[in-house]
Amino acid sequence: MRSAARLAAVQALYQMDIAGTPLPDTLAEFEAHWIGKEVDGEEYKPAEAAFFRDLVRGVLKEQRALDPLVDETLQQGWPLKRVEAIMRAILRAGAFELGKRRDVPAKVVITEYVDIAHAFFERDEAGMVNAVLDAIARRVRSDDFAKG
Repeated sequence: MRSAARLAAVQALYQMDIAGTPLPDTLAEFEAHWIGKEVDGEEYKPAEAAFFRDLVRGVLKEQRALDPLVDETLQQGWPLKRVEAIMRAILRAGAFELGKRRDVPAKVVITEYVDIAHAFFERDEAGMVNAVLDAIARRVRSDDFAKG
């Protein structure tokens, strides 16, 4: 249920970034027409709605802090604004969850967003998501990695 919520959150963030859809409209649309529904022959899995809303709202609320964090971690010369919109959504959501959702282990967060990247991109891009989120995790959750 949380995996589906993460995927839906990335898609919602992407839609808001591209179309400029307001937050309340986006949340309502996804919850009423996408999550747990069949759309154009595609089955969208049920998702934990509260977790979905927390991710989307949290990324928007924390975006001014998240973007510089991701920018510093990306390879030099590739600021977040130059990254494809769906990749921006993945990196922002992953960075938010690493920083604010300490109830989820860092390695789980990284794996989940790498899996989402595989749904949209080839292997290299998923590897980039892994590298960026791992570097962020080591900064914001160093205690998770100190345990071994």
